[in-house]
Amino acid sequence: MKNLFLIDGSGFIFRAFYALPPLTNPNGVPINAVYGYCNMLINITEKFKPDQVIVVFDTKRKSFRNEIYKEYKSNRSDPPEELIPQFSIIREATEALNLPQIEMEGYEADDIIATYATQAEKKGILVTIISSDKDLMQLVNKKTKMYDAMKNIYIGINEVKEKFSVDPSKLIDLQALAGDSIDNIPGVSGIGIKTAAELINNFGSLENLMSKLEEIKQPKRKQALIDEKEKALVSKKLVTLKKDVPVSNYSFNIFKGIDKKKSLKFFEKHGFKNLIARFSEKNEDNKKIKYDKKNKYQIIQSIDELEILKKKILEKKFFAIDTETNSLNANSAELVGVSLSLNHGEAFYLPLRHKTTNNSELKNISLEKAKPILKDLCEDPSIMKIGHNIKYDKIVLSNIGIILDPIEDTMLLSYVLDAGKLKHNLDDLAKIYLDHETIKYKEVVGVGKKEKTFDEISIKDSYEYAAEDADVTLRLYDILKKRIIEEKLLSIYQNIEKPLVSVLVNMEKKGIKVDIKELKKLNLIFSKKISSIEKQIFKISKIEFNIASTKQLGEVLFNKMGLQGGKKGKSGAFSTSSDVLEYLSYQGHDIAKLLIEWRQISKLKNTYTETLVQEINKKTLRIHTSYSMAATSTGRLSSTDPNLQNIPIRTEEGKKIRNSFITDEGCQLVSLDYSQIELRLLAHIGDVNELKEAFKKNEDIHKKTASQIFNIPIEKINSELRRKAKTINYGIIYGISAFGLSKQLNISRSEADFFLKEYFKQYSGISDYIEKVTSFCKKNGYVKTIFGRKCFITGINNKNPNFRNFAVRAAVNAPIQGSAADIIKKAMIQINQFLIDKKLKSKMILQVHDELLFEMVNTETTFLTKEIKNIMEKANLPDINLKVPLIVDEGSGNTWAE
Repeated sequence: MKNLFLIDGSGFIFRAFYALPPLTNPNGVPINAVYGYCNMLINITEKFKPDQVIVVFDTKRKSFRNEIYKEYKSNRSDPPEELIPQFSIIREATEALNLPQIEMEGYEADDIIATYATQAEKKGILVTIISSDKDLMQLVNKKTKMYDAMKNIYIGINEVKEKFSVDPSKLIDLQALAGDSIDNIPGVSGIGIKTAAELINNFGSLENLMSKLEEIKQPKRKQALIDEKEKALVSKKLVTLKKDVPVSNYSFNIFKGIDKKKSLKFFEKHGFKNLIARFSEKNEDNKKIKYDKKNKYQIIQSIDELEILKKKILEKKFFAIDTETNSLNANSAELVGVSLSLNHGEAFYLPLRHKTTNNSELKNISLEKAKPILKDLCEDPSIMKIGHNIKYDKIVLSNIGIILDPIEDTMLLSYVLDAGKLKHNLDDLAKIYLDHETIKYKEVVGVGKKEKTFDEISIKDSYEYAAEDADVTLRLYDILKKRIIEEKLLSIYQNIEKPLVSVLVNMEKKGIKVDIKELKKLNLIFSKKISSIEKQIFKISKIEFNIASTKQLGEVLFNKMGLQGGKKGKSGAFSTSSDVLEYLSYQGHDIAKLLIEWRQISKLKNTYTETLVQEINKKTLRIHTSYSMAATSTGRLSSTDPNLQNIPIRTEEGKKIRNSFITDEGCQLVSLDYSQIELRLLAHIGDVNELKEAFKKNEDIHKKTASQIFNIPIEKINSELRRKAKTINYGIIYGISAFGLSKQLNISRSEADFFLKEYFKQYSGISDYIEKVTSFCKKNGYVKTIFGRKCFITGINNKNPNFRNFAVRAAVNAPIQGSAADIIKKAMIQINQFLIDKKLKSKMILQVHDELLFEMVNTETTFLTKEIKNIMEKANLPDINLKVPLIVDEGSGNTWAE
């Protein structure tokens, strides 16, 4: 018996939860903390192979410290909703891993750790406490040390002294004086860690200090110590760990290692594919996939070295690539360096444009000389190029005349596998799949005022970060490509996501032209309108205040004006959310209507008229939006920097903004938009006979719905009834409730409830669809589009009805919205190829969910509109035969608004 490892299980849980992105198991239960916890325990036991080990947990109930001081830890909020169901699963995980565990009512985990550490020390056994908790540092001595598993560092006597300026044995006295705001330990007012250390080092102990207060020279400090002596003594009782918890005497069995069979069952139950691969005896390659920090990252310092690397790549026929630039905007970014990796743990960084000094020993390679070699490799059709968010790299390289093709993309592989389940950035995926903490971009370039562009960072300080990205990308590719084949999702990736990359590259590079004068004029109009509304608000409230301040607004509405319906949040301030303002507006308060309008116009001004002018590319005089391909759970694209998908289409102000989007001379903007595609897909997926028949006969679906719900002949349906029916039709797709419908239509809850009941009577197939899709999602944790794309839905089995109801609405909507997203993506791929094949000058420039916007040359417009319309209406073929026809509406003009 040489050592005992005491693991702070509760500490592990919270660190794992906050370190990893949201994950769910096949039943939709949050699982990220469990996954991170398992990884940490496995790594600890494999790395140290302890003789004996025990995992210690806190209990839910209060400890003996609450009897000493009622306010102890009273300021702590409840754990996050997503963490609560994971506590019990973590206990199961510990058992599955064959690790002893203990928790005791009335005591904290730290007390149990202190007790076992003391017992072990008496027997001459070395103790390692796996934790970073400062409260446990009082236990550090010659026989007991701590290990921070996240930072991979030991904490011994010297480390504690360095951190607190006192010996570990004096830490209790220091904490008694300084207190602890996290645990609500009072301490003494005005005394922090630095002052407490100085006092304890001078007086030796808290008790000795309190007996010699006359020696304190600072009057204010002396008085605080006199006045708050009792608080300090109580604080010492709170921070002192008990070393005599009534646990069984130290007599643990020798740890025989993790039970692989039992663990595998647990991992399979929760879908931990990477851990399954790691523990499976069939997969001998899993050790290679595990991140090994003994990597070989090299800086290319000559063209000869680059030529040697080229020969290796020509033999391998693949490599991972990552570009480093001086901007996150691909269209304006300049290439600074390129990373290449063709073996795990091996990567090469090619520096091209770092602002190096003459005396720097590391030099840039001439881009002029390196470019022909890079071009040969990047454009060779026999060599596969692997990237993470490779769309960015394709645009950056195309700016210097290099076409990156053919490609693979680990971000898109992850997205197709786990949309809605986790984030798909490289840092998170490295943590999940490789249990590796990557070098973060901000660690290299800095933050705030100290932030630099990448070209301002020296080659020496940047190459490891750059090379690691290519290395990690290659490792992830080997895991994810295997998964996508095994899980039969290759078709979505191969036929939709991957070919869409080149389409979006073309669209983003083209951009859209804007009328700067029109934008500036509109910005002025919005400013005047905002000012006018503010005057009206101040007139009603009889006080001037900062409308943008939710705190001030809440005070004015509910305290000064005395309006009913105010609710305070955790911060103590009144909520002034859009729901609250809409409720007040519904009650007939004019100020609420004005506030809603003020917010809408302020948002348009801040988001568009002011921002868009700054987003214009100086070289092209166009705006180049970027499409996020892995941001939604349903497969929809989202537009960023700037977002051109959310400009309101129905408001006058939104139309005015669209008026500033124009074309080159001799061209016009043409919009082709799927008509009611989501309702048509609801008819197909839900097999709703009444909807199918209406679409086949090309009837006005909203008038038909109104006629059936309100029991009025179709010819007598007016615009108001049609509007109500339209709200219900589209609301159903998004799982609208009677409460939601009553708010949207400004009607009573009972009236809304009646409308919905009548609706489901008329369209009984929709109820069946909702029940069927909800049941499937509860069982599997995901839903599918008609093309087989998986959309994971978190929280559908959550005990909290708010979380659960939200998840049900998402589950009902995702197959419909996701199928629409797949159809328009397939159309975009075909249209892009058609434009290339026919060598046409017209370009596809924007996608706004169900709408495609083109800049068409006048001479091509008539022919091309017809051809594209045909492609869009048949985009589902030959994969899926829809039970209803797809219809595309068209519009053209000199501005987007037209």
